[in-house]
Amino acid sequence: MTDTTTGEETPRPTRRLSEAGVSIWLDDLSRERLRTGNLAGLIAEKDVVGVTTNPTIFAAALAAGTAYDDTLAELADQDVEAAVERITTDDVREAADVLRPVYDATGTVDGRVSIEVDPRLARDTEATVATAQRLWTTVDRPNVMIKIPATVEGLDAITRTLAAGISVNVTLIFSIERYHAVMDAFLTGLERAKEAGIDLAPVGSVASFFVSRVDAEVDKRLDKVGTDEALALRGQAAIANARLAYAAWEEVFSSDRWKALEAAGAHPQRPLWASTGVKNPEYRDTMYVDELVVPGVVNTMPEGTLNAFADHGIVLGDTVTGTAESAAATVAAVEAVGISMDEVTEKLENEGVTKFEVSWNELLATTQAGLDGAADK
Repeated sequence: MTDTTTGEETPRPTRRLSEAGVSIWLDDLSRERLRTGNLAGLIAEKDVVGVTTNPTIFAAALAAGTAYDDTLAELADQDVEAAVERITTDDVREAADVLRPVYDATGTVDGRVSIEVDPRLARDTEATVATAQRLWTTVDRPNVMIKIPATVEGLDAITRTLAAGISVNVTLIFSIERYHAVMDAFLTGLERAKEAGIDLAPVGSVASFFVSRVDAEVDKRLDKVGTDEALALRGQAAIANARLAYAAWEEVFSSDRWKALEAAGAHPQRPLWASTGVKNPEYRDTMYVDELVVPGVVNTMPEGTLNAFADHGIVLGDTVTGTAESAAATVAAVEAVGISMDEVTEKLENEGVTKFEVSWNELLATTQAGLDGAADK
């Protein structure tokens, strides 16, 4: 790409995003991506430095194509739950190997691949901790992250998992209040790990703060209110909410409590912008990338969003990153027309857990169908 005013080569949009301090992670994984070299290509050509997965992603991967046929045949006599764990951990392990050079080059910060604990355990602390430990051992790669939902019951599981030296991607964060609790769980976990003599440097963590789902819910309520004042706020709540989360992150990770852990070799738990594919076709497809360019974060994108950004990008110097004050004013305006953000975020958390449970059951059903088909051959 050439700057038409200077004639000089300018970095590709994804490289410029990375240079602005945003780590690009792909929100997708499949065996087909691994077999074809697609993931390696995205790392080389579009600056992808991590991967996130969830039950929906694996259900879609298994339902498409024939990439899993050999494994299903091998596992035909296995219990479906064991088969799902084998399939997902195999894919995550292979992806972790593809990203290992990134992990090494970034001093353990990036090059991470996330795998989620069975979402049916989201309200069960003990089972979540046990499953996180099993997945960590099974994948057996230092650059894996175990995804644990930020439910009330998940907070202690997050602390205990980190305290054992296991890297964690905290998922399904919607509210600022819950985000503060997540950061506290992270700091407590690392403090316990430090007391136990565990090397903190490889213990990675991100906090997945969901974005587009907030607009989807708030916009629906704004439409119902229907006033000009309410309608003028459409498409603003999610970005404002995320900016307030970033302000909270800056405050916590400049505290003396954090500095003591940093001095012991710890890396900060970075905010990760999740759910960044737009839900409303009226909004530009890279809105939740363009408006959240701040240093020290991760943006995990579905491939469609990644490709759209890679095609045209943004002029980073002109990006409206906003301020905590303007974000707070936006949230206050939403509240003023009668919409409770606390009610919205609580609803979204409950829906998020339920949706992942549904996807998990779909993954089980798809896998069982594949096992049955393999057994009949």
